[in-house]
Amino acid sequence: MHTPKNGAFFFDIGDQLAGRDVLVAGGGADAYRGVLALLGCAARVSVYALRAGPGIRGLAAEGRISWHPREPAAQDFDDTWFVVAAAGGEVDARVLAEARRRHLFTRRVAATAAPAATGGGSVSIVGAGPGDPGLMTVRGQQLLDAATLVVTDRLVPAEVLVGLRPGVELVDVAKFPRGPAASQDRINETLVAGARAGHDVVRLKGGDPFVFGRGLEEMLACARAGIACAVVPGVSSAIGVPGLIGLPVTHRGVTHEFTVVSGHVPPGSPQSLVDWKALAALRGTIVVLMGVEHLAAIAGALIGHGRDGATPVCVVQDGASDRGRHLVSTLADVGGAVARAGVRPPAVTVIGDVVAAASQLAAFRDSAAGRGVLDDVRH
Repeated sequence: MHTPKNGAFFFDIGDQLAGRDVLVAGGGADAYRGVLALLGCAARVSVYALRAGPGIRGLAAEGRISWHPREPAAQDFDDTWFVVAAAGGEVDARVLAEARRRHLFTRRVAATAAPAATGGGSVSIVGAGPGDPGLMTVRGQQLLDAATLVVTDRLVPAEVLVGLRPGVELVDVAKFPRGPAASQDRINETLVAGARAGHDVVRLKGGDPFVFGRGLEEMLACARAGIACAVVPGVSSAIGVPGLIGLPVTHRGVTHEFTVVSGHVPPGSPQSLVDWKALAALRGTIVVLMGVEHLAAIAGALIGHGRDGATPVCVVQDGASDRGRHLVSTLADVGGAVARAGVRPPAVTVIGDVVAAASQLAAFRDSAAGRGVLDDVRH
């Protein structure tokens, strides 16, 4: 895994934040950036804000932080070790005054002037890869380094956002499954408005912008508005995440094809565009993205259309992060296995005989001969 640089965001005390209680005032993009850095330092984060963006609300829904929809009161500082002021205006002034009265460490993250926008704005739609900041392309990083406005989603690696230049305007348009989500129309309007204001806009998206990423919708919105727009592909999680654990989607003598499908709606739904009968008839690998909630129904549909229930399946959760884990099951049992293990998005599901073929690698890695030879490339 790429070495996190989140501690640099809180330069002098970043390495002392692990396990400490931190109070963050504010729920906007500046606060979100600070919260991501704090989580990277293993701090216990409580956010106080009347309104919070999708990113903060999503982190709270996942149980990674606590969010209190109000301004912080005096008693909220009682067990706090560090205070981050990111609300702006009078709220920050009151928060910092209370923190100083108690002799607490403080940081204000909304006080740096933004880089000046250039005369002619543009939009770059950049794929950030599957979750490891080291897997973002060089071209993507170059555009990010030059950006004055970054519009980001929830699957972008935290280290990438924490490492933005001071003062870069960050717009949080995260979408959480069955949770807070920014509308696509709002995202399109943000890109166009930013470019018209002269900004070098980067629309930063997890994975690849054109693999279930709505990249074309955003390009069309820019084109209709007369805004120059470019695309920088990213490493798709459909291939990259299985690859990180040594699981290929094709293998000589095993399969000559793989199909990537979206599982965000179940088989039988009027919204589904997948021909599950035709898919079940194929011999190759099936990769399901966004399918955790409907995995039992997906497996049932494939078996109902003739796919062998004994077909091996591997589900990889957070595969490009240090929270990554995976489970191996069969098509008949995977729905129950995922439920028992508490697997949550984001996760990639690989269905096919390549899972059994990859087990040879896992067995060798665990053997005395393989120990230390096949180190995980993320470390």
